[in-house]
Amino acid sequence: MELLPADQMAFQRMLDTIRRNYERFGFSPIETPVFELTETLLTKSGGETERQVYFVQSTGNLEKKSDALPELAMRFDLTVPLARYVAEHERELAFPFRRYQMQRVYRGERAQRGRFREFYQCDIDVIGKDALSVRYDAEIPAVIYAIFNDLAIGPFTIQLNNRKILKGFFESLALAEGSQQELILREIDKIDKRGADAVKETLLADPFNLDASKAEELMRFVGFRSSSTADALNALEALKGRNETLDEGVNEMTSVINALTAMNIPQDAFALNFSIARGLDYYTGTVYETTLNDYPQIGSICSGGRYENLASHYTKSKLPGVGISIGLTRLFFQLKDAGLISTEESTTQVLVVTMEDSEDALEAALQFATSLRQSGINTEVMLENAKLAKQFKYADKARIGWVAVIGEDERTNNQVTLKNLSTQQQVTINQADAATHMHQH
Repeated sequence: MELLPADQMAFQRMLDTIRRNYERFGFSPIETPVFELTETLLTKSGGETERQVYFVQSTGNLEKKSDALPELAMRFDLTVPLARYVAEHERELAFPFRRYQMQRVYRGERAQRGRFREFYQCDIDVIGKDALSVRYDAEIPAVIYAIFNDLAIGPFTIQLNNRKILKGFFESLALAEGSQQELILREIDKIDKRGADAVKETLLADPFNLDASKAEELMRFVGFRSSSTADALNALEALKGRNETLDEGVNEMTSVINALTAMNIPQDAFALNFSIARGLDYYTGTVYETTLNDYPQIGSICSGGRYENLASHYTKSKLPGVGISIGLTRLFFQLKDAGLISTEESTTQVLVVTMEDSEDALEAALQFATSLRQSGINTEVMLENAKLAKQFKYADKARIGWVAVIGEDERTNNQVTLKNLSTQQQVTINQADAATHMHQH
């Protein structure tokens, strides 16, 4: 995604908002190299992932004919590099390790609208050593709420579930076999697109051939969406007593919801949704998906969950964790497409212009600009001589909010004429009062 300056500034504001909230909750930044060893990236992937990886080959190595894969590849997410990072620096890190990472990743996906081969991911994870309290699972939705509340992109809902609840419910229906669960959940995931009736018909037919009563109970279960905190807690209580796995998931989810209440997260900002599963072979407990209430077609704008062991391929230590990822590039594109992104502001707050081509005029403009910058005003000076109308036209096209004019009269009286390009209001005041006036207006 390549943006013009106004859009790039809006994108940067979103990055800044996410970073500010990650740090507000005590997460520390890390960065990892764009290039990783191929054997590191492909340790737990292969198949579809391997077909999306960009391999790196130097021009010198092109002369060496070999059937082996190149030594280096470009990261396709931030999770595999994190696993390698934690395993490599395990003895130097304090656990629980709380990191955020906001970097570009690369995937050789088929080009289509809103899909990009280079895109930003903004991740947080809390990694424990040997164990990690479920209380951290509740902190993650609080971070999500803070971010999207600050972004002010409309009402949203953090959808919550626990993989143990799903697994335990499948066990209660004697649908405990892993591959069968995966296939059924893939169909269930299509409910919003195909509708519940169509999905149910599929589950009754080949190759599933589910018993009608089991299919009915399953569809009723995955169709549940809580409408309040009390509704969610009652639904969880009603599931208890079927099997140990289900009870464990219910207890964990109950703890998460109670903690969200303690953190004053509004009950209309989250919902228990028994159809949320996320990655079947990765997440082991709490899972999250966040959706915009007024734009369901956008899909999940932030997702993640709890996993049992982050770095099992790289260390013998058990490193459980919980985290989320925001695919910011695609999200920005979708929000802009929906008209939810404002791109009217500029990083420059005021343009200082001159009315004459003289050393005195330039010196006065530069001195005034310096004083504004020292007062916290982002200031640009028009250094080329041009007609006043042309300078104003430039400021308007560049979306600069203020123009400061210092003519001969203003220089004599140590004044400046300020014009607000949004309101078209103009005032001549002492230069010493200019910064305060702009801050207040």
